[in-house]
Amino acid sequence: MNAPALPHASSASPAGALRGALAGLLDGLPPRRAAQAVERLIGHYRGATPTDAPILRDRADVAAYAAYRMPATFEAVRSALEAFADAVPGWVPAGHVDVGGGTGAATWAVTAVWDGSRPVTVLDWAEPALALGREIAAANPALRDARWERARIGTALTLDPTDLVTVSYVLNELTAADRAALVDAAASAAQAVVIVEPGTPDGYSRVIEARERLAAAGLRIAAPCPHSGACPIAPGTDWCHFSARVSRSSLHRQVKGGSLAYEDEKFAYVAASRVPVVSAAPARVVRRPQIRKGQVLLDLCLDDGRLDRTTVTKRHGDLYRAARDVEWGGPWPPHAD
Repeated sequence: MNAPALPHASSASPAGALRGALAGLLDGLPPRRAAQAVERLIGHYRGATPTDAPILRDRADVAAYAAYRMPATFEAVRSALEAFADAVPGWVPAGHVDVGGGTGAATWAVTAVWDGSRPVTVLDWAEPALALGREIAAANPALRDARWERARIGTALTLDPTDLVTVSYVLNELTAADRAALVDAAASAAQAVVIVEPGTPDGYSRVIEARERLAAAGLRIAAPCPHSGACPIAPGTDWCHFSARVSRSSLHRQVKGGSLAYEDEKFAYVAASRVPVVSAAPARVVRRPQIRKGQVLLDLCLDDGRLDRTTVTKRHGDLYRAARDVEWGGPWPPHAD
């Protein structure tokens, strides 16, 4: 199967404006220092050891993080938000709080999914990240009035009521007690909560832990699951995750090598809501579709809480053509009412 096309974005779109804002971020920073900062940050990002101190220590760290990680975080969060938006058609958040938002990638993703401006607050404990996030946000008209506030993310966190709370790539930095407190605070304050973590077994485990707390707090699971019951994946046997395509920057190529102009960001997520959820479809594709001669194999999570594999063949006509086009993470059937 051919690789999907890269996301297209003009310079006027949030994605294009973000790339433009990041383009000159590393000017004046020696390439070797940027690469070393990125390598250290990758270790924290993929690690399982919680920390009670900011990972982003100074502007060099923050600039390297922003240039390397913001595009991937933006695409992952945008994918999760788009799935949530499909489940609550017509709903637009009137306010947004990004907890542990760092340089604000999730706030950019929100502006890419829902047009217009809204009160936005970014909370993080790393002042250098907040400062750079504020600087980058000047390129996005919808974020020019955003508030960037230093806050300890954990048991002492309190949140004012808002429509939407996002928590992206944060839970892996917290102790179990702080994770629980953060999810509970978000569930109490928001009409909708979207949590995104790395698409690893550990990231999925943290998402499932958060999912259970959100459901226990009375929120309905809107995405990716087509149900609010227990996850049908037996613990330790597999993990649910998805993929977003990201344009590779020069820093990506410098650190990782390789010649491809893109990479795929694997992520796990949960979106939960007090807003009435209109299910977009009775199932969601939870693995990359397997396209074979005359047939497509789809692994699905069903609205009755089961996992299932279905085979769609040419004799299914329009459904077969839809199966060839459906993406990993997409609803199935794509146009179910």
